[in-house]
Amino acid sequence: MSRLRAHDRVGSPVTDLTVHEWGRRGVYNGVGQKPEKTFTRSEANSLLLAARSHPLANRSGTNILVDRHSEIIAQQVVGVIAAPGCSLEILPKIDAAVVESDEEIRSRLVSMLDVALGLKLGEGQILAMARQKQTLLDILIRIFADRLLAEVRRGLPRTYRAQDEDLSALRGRLNIVRQFTHHAVRPDRLACRFDTLMSDIPLLRIMKACVSFLRRHARALETQRRLDELRFHFADVSDLPLQLLPWSEVRIDRTNQRWESLYQLAKLFLKREWQRTDHDAKASQGITLLFAMNDLFEAYVAGLAKRAVRGGNLSVRAQGGLRYCLQEDGSDGKKRFQTTPDILVKRGDDVAFIIDTKWKLIGKNPEDKKRGVSQSDVYQMMAYARLYRCQELVLLYPHHMALGAEPLQAGYTIIEGKERLRIASLDLLLGDVGVIQQLTQLISMPKVEDHLTGS
Repeated sequence: MSRLRAHDRVGSPVTDLTVHEWGRRGVYNGVGQKPEKTFTRSEANSLLLAARSHPLANRSGTNILVDRHSEIIAQQVVGVIAAPGCSLEILPKIDAAVVESDEEIRSRLVSMLDVALGLKLGEGQILAMARQKQTLLDILIRIFADRLLAEVRRGLPRTYRAQDEDLSALRGRLNIVRQFTHHAVRPDRLACRFDTLMSDIPLLRIMKACVSFLRRHARALETQRRLDELRFHFADVSDLPLQLLPWSEVRIDRTNQRWESLYQLAKLFLKREWQRTDHDAKASQGITLLFAMNDLFEAYVAGLAKRAVRGGNLSVRAQGGLRYCLQEDGSDGKKRFQTTPDILVKRGDDVAFIIDTKWKLIGKNPEDKKRGVSQSDVYQMMAYARLYRCQELVLLYPHHMALGAEPLQAGYTIIEGKERLRIASLDLLLGDVGVIQQLTQLISMPKVEDHLTGS
């Protein structure tokens, strides 16, 4: 999918292209006429540089983008890489056998991000914007601008700040020390100390920085207009460079609770909180919103699993447990090899289920009796069963049509034990509601005595 915008802010053509995981886009090297849906070598180099600067990247960035001279190849990440004059959007490759438009896949990706990051975007707005053929970056910037503008029009959050000022009339209380040292011979000047209700607070400084940052990357004229209006509203808020933003000073409480999801969106754009790293100031000319699909799939399932058990006696813990496999010999031997199961489903203090998610296709080869399940993954689940004293374990994969019309449910008994391992698939095409129903069924499924035995 290609979008050649007429002009960006300074009149230069803009190239926006879309690929799926493992997809590729051609690079024009200056020989003959430039084909459509290709980047120039200069644009490709800018995207490769932005990819290498991202926290998910290895030293050469080849786990995000691979340069093959005449083409660049996306890896198992999704999101968007934007550099001056160009961008590459990477969408998930869910099921190649199902024909879906980029708009449908993009909408599903934004829904996954919404659940995984707790952004509270609203499905209706996502679907409406996806139908307008906007890129992922366009959609997220527009959602941020719309919601921030709505909150700003309701009124900016403010806080009282102590001020010291020399005035001709008393305001607040007199600063005795300053009055009798600095103004001992100036009875016409009073050293006043008072509280002023101000909107120049850490939260709004971050919002203003985010608006200014996104204005450089917004393509749609209407989005640009809204961001410009926001800059006008923030005229009295201090300007700070990205690397000096006061993240640690922000406090979300009952007085500014309605700004929480906006604050999370600002983190997504500026701080990359989800990847557990701060913004890289060296990459400030571009924007990279990238997510490893393994991590995104895990967080998405965990978020919907919490909804699936809501109102019952079960609870869900993501990336919990943290128990160790080994302990060194000796009375004070250190523990080694800590474990972090993807999802723990607990009943009180007991672990009822352990779910480990895997973003890969299984069962593609009908002659493979192990269904393509990795032996190391099975060993890992057996270790979890022992460490967490859990008898119900699930390896969960995305569903695809090669597995059949219905999601996969294959049960195995761990030999010489009572534990049961299930290999299951999750049909993401059914949307959030359908995924919740599948997870509810998976978690509540009773044990059966005649389940399959693995080979």
